[in-house]
Amino acid sequence: MLRAQNLSADVSREEGNTSMKTSQVFGISPELREYSYVDRGNLDAALATYLDRTTHIAIRGPSKSGKSWLRQKVLHKPLTVQCRLRKPFTDIYVDALSQLEVRLEVKESRQGVFKASLSATGEGGAALLAKVGITASMGRDTEKTTETMSVGHDINDLRFVAEIIKNSGRRLAIEDFHYMSTEDRRHFAFDLKTLWDYGVYAIIIGVWSETNLLLHLNPDLTGRVHEIPIEWIEKDLEAILHKGGDALHIDFGPDVTTRLVSLAYSNAGLLQQLTLLTLDEAGITEKKLLKQHVSNVEHVNGAGMAYAEQLNPVYQQFAKRVAAGIRTRQNATGIYAHTMAVLMETSDDDLIKGIHARAIFEKAVKRQERIQYSNLKAILEKLQELQVDEDGRGLILGYSPATEEVTVVDRQLLLYRGYATVKWPWEDLVREADAAGGQLEVG
Repeated sequence: MLRAQNLSADVSREEGNTSMKTSQVFGISPELREYSYVDRGNLDAALATYLDRTTHIAIRGPSKSGKSWLRQKVLHKPLTVQCRLRKPFTDIYVDALSQLEVRLEVKESRQGVFKASLSATGEGGAALLAKVGITASMGRDTEKTTETMSVGHDINDLRFVAEIIKNSGRRLAIEDFHYMSTEDRRHFAFDLKTLWDYGVYAIIIGVWSETNLLLHLNPDLTGRVHEIPIEWIEKDLEAILHKGGDALHIDFGPDVTTRLVSLAYSNAGLLQQLTLLTLDEAGITEKKLLKQHVSNVEHVNGAGMAYAEQLNPVYQQFAKRVAAGIRTRQNATGIYAHTMAVLMETSDDDLIKGIHARAIFEKAVKRQERIQYSNLKAILEKLQELQVDEDGRGLILGYSPATEEVTVVDRQLLLYRGYATVKWPWEDLVREADAAGGQLEVG
């Protein structure tokens, strides 16, 4: 409560400050922008309610839809862990405990089995280990002249990890769950049941299209997890503009508001950045004593063009990664290229709602009659690994084996397609495949 009062006081002071910058109010940021934050659908209260219950919480929504801001607004100082593709799910425990000055070295982890060693790296970690029955004392490394903790303790189940997290008084928050591999998601879903048994309730945040993903992965989580979808309607997006505009003493005209909301594709992050760039186009960079008006829609279109230019390296790199993945698979060029061509020609609405593999197949087979449905589904399952970089980041399009649908994870792609003139690499690959006889086997 005190934190909320302090934030409110800070906002009040800033609203009276005519030197406030537009970038303090609008734009994409890892930190919560209080001046334009909107509680859509009373989700703040809903999340706070479920935080007081004995349940895991799953927050799902498109990239940059405000999932992390919601978590920051309501949850105080959690143990926040970022998932990455090709990293095992056990890194969640390693990362979380490291924030508590406890080193975890996992020796084995599979369904029903967990073996590891624990040791403290600081006094706080030593105190937590003592609470779970593991003693550790402070020693001194004479060569490095730094204080370290003594040798750790072997453990054979998740109980010790759960007890440490529980005794820390902090909630486990797992960001970017969609980057975890399908197999690791399933393993972790079973661990979530075990953690629940030990009284540890996690918050899982990510992008997925199917309702109650965690229950699909582990039916035993029924009644033990509550899912909160992040969805924006036009009214809530308009509220972002009104609240931020009031803080900056700026009035957004109705035509500008309509255009900004339309180009945001029901995504708060996209609206935030477009609004900041629109103000740049209008020559407005800070709050003034007299109200400033933004009524020229061409400023919004200029912002769209500028944003597409900023995004060009992102999506060209995305295209190169997918194209490179295609080229490494012998005799698979044709089907990958035709599939990506179909996806890039799919309407915005279908990519947002999800386009089924069967619908993709029906369009792809018109381009190349030798494409087989089974092969197309197989390459869709490889779609994620083709997109991400060496650090496991950069997901643009997602595929759900459960629903057999492809959805757009990063809705900035939709704006980019609308403003940028781009030649996708797979266009050349289609021609190469056709010239080589149209090889369509999946490598």
